[in-house]
Amino acid sequence: MSQTQFYRWEDMPRERVSDLLERRLITADRMMLTHVYLKKGCVVPRHSHENEQLTYVLEGSLHFWIGDDGEEEVIVGSGEVLVIPSNVPHMAEAMEDTLDVDIFSPPRQDWLDKTDDYLRQK
Repeated sequence: MSQTQFYRWEDMPRERVSDLLERRLITADRMMLTHVYLKKGCVVPRHSHENEQLTYVLEGSLHFWIGDDGEEEVIVGSGEVLVIPSNVPHMAEAMEDTLDVDIFSPPRQDWLDKTDDYLRQK
């Protein structure tokens, strides 16, 4: 069994992924907890991943397009949670400056390896 660990968000390094997106990561064996900071107008391009995802918006709002053609649209605001199943294509745009908590299971290896090129495009 792993050792318990304690973190403070303000002590976690803040990674600048692009001009409009920064994040902090906390990773366990089978889960990843992240703070994602998106500036208004930040677009997360359409992508999918094996990881289940919970997106909990703490401040601001995100407009999501879900599915192969973005046929399902949902706006997730402060205090709301979107569950994205494994391998479901999705994209999002920050409608205002936004802080969201993303939880992934298993952890996003591409985020840990910094091979998430779809987020790093200018």
